[in-house]
Order: sequence, then structure tokens, then C-alpha cells
Amino acid sequence: MIEKILIANRGEIALRILRACRELGIKTVAVHSEADRDLKHVRLADESVCIGPPPSAESYLNIPAVISAAEVTDAVAIHPGYGFLSENADFAERVEECGFIFIGPRPDTIRLMGDKVSAIKAMKAAGVPCVPGSDGPLGDDDEENLRIARQIGYPIIIKAAGGGGGRGMRVVHTEAHLLNAINLTRAEAGAAFNNPTVYMEKFLDNPRHIEIQVLADGNGKAIHLGERDCSMQRRHQKVIEESPAPGITKEMRKRIGERCANACVEISYRGAGTFEFLYQDGEFYFIEMNTRVQVEHPVTELVTGVDIVKEQIRIASGEGMSVQQSDIIMRGHAIECRINAEDPRTFMPSPGTITAYHAPGGPGVRVDSHIYDGYRVPPYYDSMIGKLITYGESRQAAIARMRIALSEIVIEGIKTNIALHQQLMRDTGFVAGGFNIHYLEKRLADLQ
Repeated sequence: MIEKILIANRGEIALRILRACRELGIKTVAVHSEADRDLKHVRLADESVCIGPPPSAESYLNIPAVISAAEVTDAVAIHPGYGFLSENADFAERVEECGFIFIGPRPDTIRLMGDKVSAIKAMKAAGVPCVPGSDGPLGDDDEENLRIARQIGYPIIIKAAGGGGGRGMRVVHTEAHLLNAINLTRAEAGAAFNNPTVYMEKFLDNPRHIEIQVLADGNGKAIHLGERDCSMQRRHQKVIEESPAPGITKEMRKRIGERCANACVEISYRGAGTFEFLYQDGEFYFIEMNTRVQVEHPVTELVTGVDIVKEQIRIASGEGMSVQQSDIIMRGHAIECRINAEDPRTFMPSPGTITAYHAPGGPGVRVDSHIYDGYRVPPYYDSMIGKLITYGESRQAAIARMRIALSEIVIEGIKTNIALHQQLMRDTGFVAGGFNIHYLEKRLADLQ
């Protein structure tokens, strides 16, 4: 087993990784910016290193600083968590070139799946269903692009090959707007992702967002841990996640899960990963793969009993997975609410000092958070300050426990989106399940 791991992240995921390391008897190194010296995981780690000033570009995204911290502390491996450098193939390559273990996929795999065009091509070759599209990047031939769009059928969506997080997309409903949309998306993609390549897909107007969690050892063994429903979104950002997904049968889960596991074998995938799909009219359509641990991994852990972060570490250490497909049995239901430091109506970030904090408890309640009384939420990073997860023998039981947990949690001194979650847990559409990815934004528009 790896002896010492540097955690190249912050907040709740850094604390989550640290706790997994402690359970495995692994020493930890916390890196932090000047604004984060009082983070909980920094205080709990065996060692800590300040790697720069508050801006991410000068600290958490500073590859030389992270590598130097690993060198001076004699760390053996680096865990990137999610966000920041977690899907940066150049970072993974530098880590391995410097003699450290990267707890994640190989650099070439990250590159393959990070480019949406090459990812779709690889998934089609592996038998994973994909959205009908251009089957490659769009060229400069306007007539050919118009022909492709007609063949697919409007509405279509133009996507940046290097995009993600809901950025680099433009929906086109008529032929008259197509060419301008392609040019605009190219310009935006070049500026935002340093990659102007774009491609075209059929725009699905009523889809759900279903994703499949996978684990693979990089040596020909891969399993899936069922699905999550992440359809409750605002501006393509997930708000609530749950597992299993309402309406997905065991047969459907087995069929799509096995295809994802087989695809992992085909591309020699290593570590934890997530295949993201749009689901409409009983069909799954691959859209992208996240080559890292997901924010919403706790709901899968609760329904399968598998510690995904520990499995990441075991795979990286060369031990392989501690579970096989026959061990995976989904029991009960889990729901996760992302708790953000933001105004629940305007969604503007709300940094500041937390003057009072009380975590909820009781059967089936899990809180993944780094906050505490007196903690100052900095203005430099993502507004998520924690995740509230509940588990029950049924979806109804998990919702009931979430309602209670949301009534118990206390965070004062800053604004949070707890009130929004309380509304959603009693929303008839959410309670019924099976809503599409546009449901929340329409609901918010109605409320306003």
C-alpha cells in the first residue's frame, strides 16, 4: 500500500480523501493556498504545505508548486480529487514523469476522453450508444455542415470538443442560424478551452441525465456500480443527485452498465470514472466521461457499500479492486443535496464567516463538509461548502429523511441554498421522480 499521499485539492473532497487515507493507515500531505490555511483537512493532515496566494491559478492550478510540495514532503502519490487539476492530462503526465503515482487514469486516457470528439469515436467503437451527430469535428465547408445538420434533423446542438461543465454549447433550431452558431461556438471554444474544434449532435429536448459509475484496474478488469440520476440541474450544474435512478430497471442497468465496463477494458481505463448519458424514450445516449471521482459519489457508496475513494487508492497502489461485479448489489435509495454558499433566489455567491453551524444527524444521514463554527468561506473558489446525503430503504424514506435533515441543519452568518432544497423536497415533480434536465430551471422561473 502507498505510504504517503499528497492531496491536491481543498474543501470537502480533500477532507473525504484524508479520511480514506487515515482508515487505510496512509500518511497525508495537505497543500493549501494562503486563504485556506485553516481548512479542516489542513489541520488534520500529517503535513501541510502552502503552495501560493488565494487565486487558483497561483496555487491549486500551479503544477510546479504541487509537484514541489510532493518532493519536499517525500510523498509517494498524488490524489487530485475533482475539479482543479483532476482531468489535466499534462499534470498527470508530469506527476508520473517526476516519479510519483497519479491516483487516476493514465495521461493518454485522460486526453482521449477529455476531447469530446475522440471520446465519442472511442465509445462508438466500444459499443456504447451515442447521440446521432457529425461523427467528427466540423470543417470549414459551409455546405457540408448544412448537409450534416439536415441529415441529423433540427434542432441540433453545436458543442466544443474541449468543453465541459455546460460551457461551449449552442442550440440551433433553424438552418438560418446554423453557420453563425458554428462560428460563435468556435470562437468561444478557442478562447475558453484553447481548442476551437466543434462538433454537431442531435438536440434532445426532453432528456434526463443518467450516469454510470465505473471502477477499473487498467489491466483488463472493470465493473460498474449502477447509475445515478443527476437531472435536477441549473445552468447545466447539478443541484440534487440520487441513486438508483427512478424508472431504470435492473435489466436496463445491467445492459448499459456492462457496456460501460467493457468500454473501460477497451480503452485500458484505470481508476474511478463516470459515463454520462442523456436518457430519453427508453434510450441511453453517451455525452462524455469524467475521468475522476465525482462530487456525487456518496450516493453510490451508500447504495452499494463500496468506498470509491479507497478503491481509487487500492487500484493506484497496484493491489487492484477489492470487489468484483458479482459483489455489487444495490440496496435502498440515496439522495444528495449540494449545499452552496449562495443566495437561494439570485444564486449570487455569499462568502463570509460562519457564525453558527450545526450538522444534522440520525439514521441514514451523512454530511460531507469541511465547514465549522468560525470558518470563513473565501470568495475565490466554488461556492459549494458541503453535501447532505440521506439513505433509506426506499426513495420515499430517503426523501423523508432529507426533509428532516434539512430542517435540522443550521448555517448562520452567510446565505445558503438550504431553503431551495427544502422547497424541492416537497415539490410534486421531484417527489414523483423521472423529471428532465430542464425541470428545475422552469420551476425556478415559475417561482419567480
